[in-house]
Amino acid sequence: MIIHLADCPPQPWKNGQGQTREIAVQPSADDGQDFLWRVSIAQVNSAAPFSIFPGIDRVIALLSGAGFSMSFDSGQVHALTTPFKPFAFPGEAGVSVQLVGGPTSDFNLMVRRTLASGELRVMCGPATHLCDPATVLIYCVRGAIDTVDGALHAGDAWKPAQIATGEAILHRATLALVVRVERHDGRMWRKSPVRDGGHAVQSDATESD
Repeated sequence: MIIHLADCPPQPWKNGQGQTREIAVQPSADDGQDFLWRVSIAQVNSAAPFSIFPGIDRVIALLSGAGFSMSFDSGQVHALTTPFKPFAFPGEAGVSVQLVGGPTSDFNLMVRRTLASGELRVMCGPATHLCDPATVLIYCVRGAIDTVDGALHAGDAWKPAQIATGEAILHRATLALVVRVERHDGRMWRKSPVRDGGHAVQSDATESD
């Protein structure tokens, strides 16, 4: 399945102080109310606190702009100013951001901590990524990527239709973010509705708990 960023409508942050485009979300229950993992791209236009997500592990990476400084309620300060360098933090942490320059966009992965763990990997072309069961999404930052479902260009994402099958071929000068999510209980995935770009579609989902 290929997902185009332009088809993902902007949505308000949970705290209403920013906007994000949801690329894909994987329900952790049949009613879809809780997610196992969620991928989105946020636009940060001004200083604002991040939304609080108890029980969620987050990984973000700067996509465009000069970035921002993240001040945690624990006293930790992190400068998200290096493009495409993933940074992980707990979703329940209080975080306020201060822009370094103008508007900034960042890539977000959220994973429910009790059920799974996730990571972002950066890949540069030319290269071939062989999908394993943990590969849930590949996002094309720049360049072009060939998949069994068609070509990806900047702003496109690919969600493999079948677990542990398929490959992504990155052209020269291509940069991609590979999203990997592994369940703690080792359960296999099954077919169930998954949303992409805010729409319900039929794709790979987890067994209900």
